[in-house]
Amino acid sequence: MANSTNSKMTNKQAKAALDKFKYEVANEIGVNLKQGYNGDLTSKEAGSVGGEMVKRLVANAANQMQNNSNN
Repeated sequence: MANSTNSKMTNKQAKAALDKFKYEVANEIGVNLKQGYNGDLTSKEAGSVGGEMVKRLVANAANQMQNNSNN
């Protein structure tokens, strides 16, 4: 299988996209997430960001699968 840099994200691009997504989710749910150290967050706050990210990623994947099966 050949590597296609045009159609596949690199690890750096994927990490950057997930970081951006993390900050967007944190902002939307009211968690004060900042660049660098976030040791002042409660476990509940940190978990809510990760949980919401997973919830949205799973919903997105389900929608994509449904759309692909309808084509």
